[in-house]
Amino acid sequence: MDWQKNILIVAILAVSLLLVIRYKEFSDAHPTVNNITSSSTATQSNSSINSTVENNSVTDINAPVTNATQSKIIHIKTDSMNVSIDTLGGDILEVSLPKHSVSLDKPNEPFILLDQRDNHTYITQSGLFGVNGTNGVDGSKPLFSAEKESYELTKNEKELTVNLVYQQGLVKITKQFIFKTGEYQIGVKYIIDNQSDNTWSAKFFARIIHDGKRFTKVSALEMNPFLGIATTTNDENYKKYHFEDIAKENNSNVSFSHQNGWISLVQHYFISAWIPNPNSMIQYSIRQDKSSLLYVLGFETPDLVVPAKQQQTVDAIFYAGPKDTEKLEAISPYLDLTVDYGLLWWIVKPLFALMKFIHQFLGNWGLAIIGLTLIVKLVFYKLSKASYVSMAKMKKLQPKLAELKERYGEDRQRFSQEMMKLYKTEKVNPLGGCLPLLIQMPVFIALYWVLMESVELRHSPFYLWIEDLSRMDPYFVLPVLYGISQWITMKFSPQPPDPMQAKIMQMLPFIFTFMFLWFPSGLVLYWLTNNVLQIIQQQIITKQIEKADAKA
Repeated sequence: MDWQKNILIVAILAVSLLLVIRYKEFSDAHPTVNNITSSSTATQSNSSINSTVENNSVTDINAPVTNATQSKIIHIKTDSMNVSIDTLGGDILEVSLPKHSVSLDKPNEPFILLDQRDNHTYITQSGLFGVNGTNGVDGSKPLFSAEKESYELTKNEKELTVNLVYQQGLVKITKQFIFKTGEYQIGVKYIIDNQSDNTWSAKFFARIIHDGKRFTKVSALEMNPFLGIATTTNDENYKKYHFEDIAKENNSNVSFSHQNGWISLVQHYFISAWIPNPNSMIQYSIRQDKSSLLYVLGFETPDLVVPAKQQQTVDAIFYAGPKDTEKLEAISPYLDLTVDYGLLWWIVKPLFALMKFIHQFLGNWGLAIIGLTLIVKLVFYKLSKASYVSMAKMKKLQPKLAELKERYGEDRQRFSQEMMKLYKTEKVNPLGGCLPLLIQMPVFIALYWVLMESVELRHSPFYLWIEDLSRMDPYFVLPVLYGISQWITMKFSPQPPDPMQAKIMQMLPFIFTFMFLWFPSGLVLYWLTNNVLQIIQQQIITKQIEKADAKA
């Protein structure tokens, strides 16, 4: 049994697979089907993107609208959000986040999450359609009136309410937006005051519109987080849809019903999501408009029926901000899963909680990463010790294995037989050094997702030249140090008896170093710390073994 060869093959396959994944992510990040030219996107003015969600709804995104020239933009400012709302339809056209800068070079410029430009469309809309709906089948929208054109939630206030009013005969419709201090969620409520002699009815709809473009420049080896649609269904707590899958003809219209759910547009570190009232069965839909190539995701409620001379309300929450697990978990069940930790989320969550706890004391996310790595190494100390003991025994057998290799030459079957006899005689398990490491692998993978998905690391500095732990090391110092540490680690490990295998194993540190050049510096810092601790641990255990052998 040539276990070292098998491990080598697995390592090479893992590297190859990672390269293929990186190339696939790079290809997905630059889809040709979703590219919208500036001229076609420019036709989608603030007053011309008007379709409701699905059945009984407006489907022509380019349909004309009424009173477009009379509309105004209302500006709302809070400590955490800057929001622009069009009085035509009461649509949210822009959301920027002052607590999150657009880049390190522009610390005072807020990160823009939702907006509409000539080359980009990412907005949200909501309205009423149906029998007495204000949004018509021809694409028309109501023109609301507002008391002011700008509102601000001051430091002394906890909540700000912005009312947009539309008079529909004897029916007064108030579209209410509610903002709270320190929050990224916006309450959206329709108040229907029906003073007519007839019953009033309509459906409440809301949607997010996105062009499917990714603007982050990446290389084929750089990390490409998910950009697409996510929701919760009766069958799956968290279900993702890639834009290119929705663009396919046979999957261009996804529709399902769900109660107490949500639908969202997910990108790295940030998310926008509609969360309807959990008390109703909601119809959700996802589609691509074939004329504009824009993606439309949203929901519609059952008919809201308001008897004559009565008043009723319908509401929902719109979230636009960072992927903060605590905030998202408090808003709706499973919404925190949009912080995509993968299949190992049940390991990732406690690890991230531990890292946040460490950060409270150290005040630096880089130090928190080092502290978390140290704690993980201590927890797995006994497993690591068993691994190093086995590796030390294997290293002592290297001369004997080399002698067997020379004696039996090309007779691989005889060599394998004699090698297994030697293992049995010396009471060495060839897999003893691998199994403890394999047991730890889920934790290592979980740590990878912690560092990749944590918005807290965005623009967080470490020391010296590392100004952003979420980005690659600009001078490649950490990847080079990692490569050196990996080379030292391999030098302390038993070498394969096959010279060719040994040469390939010696190349692996250089291969991984090359890959890590594009990894976020926080992730490389974790692996470098892990290797340094492993070298120290390995030396301590090796000396303990040598002392024990000397006494024997």
